[in-house]
Amino acid sequence: MASLEKEGLVEESRSSISQESAYISNLGNLDSAEASKSSNIFSVFLEPIQWIQMLSSQLNPTFIIGIVIVYGLNLGFSGSFFKVVTDYYWKDVQKVQPSVVQLYIGLYYIPWIMKPVWGLLTDVFPIRGYRRRPYFVLAGVLGGVSALMVALIGNLPAALALSCFIGIAAGMAIADVTIDACIATNSIEVRSLAPDMQSLCGFCSSAGALIGYSTSGFFVHHLGAQGALILMAIPPVFITVLGFVIYEMRSPCLHPEKQKAPPSFGSYELVKIANFGLSNSSSINPTNLNHRKWLFLFYIVSSLKRCACLLIIIFMKQRRMAYNSVKQKMGTLGVAVKGMYQTIKFPQVWKPSLYMYLSLALSISTHEGQFYWYTDPKAGPGFSQESVGAIYAIGAMASMVGVLIYHKTLKDIPFRNLLFFAQLLYGASGMLDLIFILRWNLVLGIPDYFFVITEECISRIISRIRWIPMIVLSTRLCPLGIEGTFFALLMCIDSLGSLTSKWGGGMVLHVFHVTRTDFTNLWLVILIRNILRIATLGLIFLVPKADPSDALIPQDILMTHSTVTSDDEGLELVPKNDRSPELLLNI
Repeated sequence: MASLEKEGLVEESRSSISQESAYISNLGNLDSAEASKSSNIFSVFLEPIQWIQMLSSQLNPTFIIGIVIVYGLNLGFSGSFFKVVTDYYWKDVQKVQPSVVQLYIGLYYIPWIMKPVWGLLTDVFPIRGYRRRPYFVLAGVLGGVSALMVALIGNLPAALALSCFIGIAAGMAIADVTIDACIATNSIEVRSLAPDMQSLCGFCSSAGALIGYSTSGFFVHHLGAQGALILMAIPPVFITVLGFVIYEMRSPCLHPEKQKAPPSFGSYELVKIANFGLSNSSSINPTNLNHRKWLFLFYIVSSLKRCACLLIIIFMKQRRMAYNSVKQKMGTLGVAVKGMYQTIKFPQVWKPSLYMYLSLALSISTHEGQFYWYTDPKAGPGFSQESVGAIYAIGAMASMVGVLIYHKTLKDIPFRNLLFFAQLLYGASGMLDLIFILRWNLVLGIPDYFFVITEECISRIISRIRWIPMIVLSTRLCPLGIEGTFFALLMCIDSLGSLTSKWGGGMVLHVFHVTRTDFTNLWLVILIRNILRIATLGLIFLVPKADPSDALIPQDILMTHSTVTSDDEGLELVPKNDRSPELLLNI
C-alpha cells in the first residue's frame, strides 16, 4: 500500500510539473506573440526610415536632400498651394471667365515645355565649372522675385500678373529639370533603384501637396488670394540654399581660362612696336635742357605706347580664349542635339513618347469649370475656401496611398499591362464627376462633401498609379551622357500634352458656353472628356511590353553618348567606392 501511495504521489507531482511547464510555455508564447505584434507595428513606422537610409547609402545623401526639397517643397507644396490660390486669384481678384482661365493656366506650361532648353543649359553651358548648382540658385531667385512682385504690388494688370505666375512656374521648371538630370543619371547607372527613386519623388510631392492643400484654404480666407501668394516666396529660398549645399564636383575641363591659350596673332609685332625707338634714345644728350625735355616726353610717350600695346595683347588673348570656349560649347551642343535626334528616331523611343503625349492631350481638362461650379452657392454645392483646401488635402493623402500601392505591388509589372488597366480605371473614374455634376448623388442619398471626397481619393490614386510608370519609362529611354537634356525633352512632351489638355478643355468650355454663372452644359463637357479618356486605350500598342528593369534602347547608343561627356561627371551622385557588387552588375 505504501508503495502504491508513493507511486500516486510521484504521478501527481509529475502531472503538476507538466501543467506548470505548459502554463509557463503558454505565457512565453503569449509574450513572444505580443512582442512580435509590437515589433510589426514598430516596423511599419521604421520601414520608411530604413528605406531612405538605404537610398542614402547607395546614392549621395545630398541628392536625396535635393529630391526632398525640389519634389516635396518646390513641386509638392508650391504646386498645390499655387493651384488653389491662383484659382481664387483669377476668380475673385481678376474676375475672369473659366474658359479664359484655362487658357491662362495653359501658359504656365510654357516654362515646362522649355525644359529641353534648361536641360541643354545645365548639360552644355556650365557656370564657373558647375553644371547643377548655379541653376538651382537661378531657379530660386527667379521664383522668389516673381512671387514677391505679384503678392506685394496691388491692382496688377492681368498681363503683368500672368507674367509673374509664369516666372514662378519657370523657377519650378528649372529646379525640376536640374534634379531630374540627376535622377536620370542614377536610373541609368543603378537600374534596380529607378522605381525606388520615382517612388521617393512621388511620396515627397504627395506629402508636400498635402501640406499645401491643407493650408491654402486657411491662408486664402485670412489673407486673401493675393496676400496668400507671399508664401510662394518661401520655397525658392530653400532652392537657392540647395544650390550652395548640394555636392558637385568642379570639372577642370570646363574652365578654358585655366588652359594655356595659343599665342595670338600679332603679339610679337606689337611688342616690337612698343620697343621701337628706344634704341635711338642714346643719341640724346641728357645735359642739354632742351634734350632733357624731349627725353622726358619721349619716355612718357613710350610708356603709354607700351601700356596700349599690352592692353591690346591681353584683349586679343581674352578674345581668342572666349572664342575657343564658345566654339567648344557649341560643339558640345551640336553633339547633344545630334544625340537627341538619333535617339528619338528609334521606335522604342518615339512610340511611348507619342503615347504619353496623346494620353495627356486627349484627356481634356475641365478643372476651372468644375472649380467655378464647386464654389458657386446657387448652381453648385458652394464649398467654402477651407473646404476646397481640405478636399484637395485628402486627395493628396490618397496620392500617397497610390505611391505606396505602386511601390509595393505594381512596380515590377510590364509597362503595357499596367498602363492599360490604369487608363481604363482612369476613364471609368471620370464618370464620378458626371454623377456629381448631375447631382445624382443626392438622389442616392449621398451628401455632396462625402461624395466629392470619395471621388477625389479614387481619381488621385488612379492618376498616381497611371503617372509613375510613365516617368519610370521616360528614365529608361534616356541615353547616358545627354540624360538631363533627353529626359527634359520627354518631360517637355508631357508638358506639351498638358498644355494641349488645358487649351482644349478651355475651348470646349467656351464652345458649350460654360461661364462664371452658367453651368448648364458642364455635364456634356465632362462626358466628352471621359469618352476621350477611354478612347486612349486604342493607342496602348505604342507602349512596350518590357519590364521596368529591361533595357529599352540599344546598348551602343548608351556607349556612344557616354563617351561624349565621359570627362564631365557633374554631380557625383553614386560614390564609386561605395557601390556594391550587385549594383555594379546592374550598371
